[in-house]
Amino acid sequence: MINKLVKKIEANKAPIVVGLDPKLDFIPEHIKQKAFAEKGETLAGAAEAIWQFNKGIIDATHDLIPAVKPQIAMYEQFGVEGVIAFKKTVDYCKEKDLVIIGDIKRGDIGSTSEAYAIGHLGKVQVGSNRIAPFDEDFVTVNPYLGSDGIDPFVKVCKEENKGIFVLVKTSNPSSGEFQDRLIDGKPLYEIVGQKVDEWGSECMGDSYSYVGAVVGATYPEIGKVLREIMPKAYILVPGYGAQGGKGSDLVHYFNKDGLGAIVNSSRGIIAAYKQPGYEKFGEEAYADASRQAVLAMKEDIMNAIVNK
Repeated sequence: MINKLVKKIEANKAPIVVGLDPKLDFIPEHIKQKAFAEKGETLAGAAEAIWQFNKGIIDATHDLIPAVKPQIAMYEQFGVEGVIAFKKTVDYCKEKDLVIIGDIKRGDIGSTSEAYAIGHLGKVQVGSNRIAPFDEDFVTVNPYLGSDGIDPFVKVCKEENKGIFVLVKTSNPSSGEFQDRLIDGKPLYEIVGQKVDEWGSECMGDSYSYVGAVVGATYPEIGKVLREIMPKAYILVPGYGAQGGKGSDLVHYFNKDGLGAIVNSSRGIIAAYKQPGYEKFGEEAYADASRQAVLAMKEDIMNAIVNK
């Protein structure tokens, strides 16, 4: 799957992933009203509104981007109905031939970690059938429990030719409370980066590993260091746009081949119609605003890479 992701990035000339992290506040009134009229002001109504909102954005942007990243918590908050909307979104993105990065940030050990890996990346045995439950292509994982939590995911990645992105240095302001702590003279994020490189050496695609890393756009100098530590890891970069990251901050996340990183934007794209410069589109044309935001992001990042 890492080979497919790289090829789609090259074909689209867009190292971009759209974060499908919907909130009801992001969803235009006409979509909510229709969903509530059909299913009431219920969890089912909210889930229907989310699904229709996502569908509009996917239809408007799928030809421009290689991948999407639905954040499962935004769906789980609406219970079982929300999880169904998550699955419908994943399936629809697959129909559009998009790579799906499930932002699940799971981290456990043993059989529990194995169950997470199977549920999201693998196949579960049901009688004589092996069934893919969620069927994302990549997922995000938390390495805090060590190799006991990562190895089951790596095993499933090898079996299914899928991948993971390990949290290494996250974009949030308090990430340094733990991630920057020095251990034997090195910050913890460097030690985790070294483990990512080690885990990734066990499962390589053509040029990059199935094991990638999450490194926030808000710490570009750290990104430069981690790029050197993990030369074969694809880096998933959150924090662009709404959190302050911009294309010029990201050049060190990419290798000399212009590859090696994929940059996420969530509300900057899916709620673009609410952002300065895109208000002219209005709620009815929210998806057109999202498409324009993707084009602007692509231009910003590609210009930065070319002028690196």
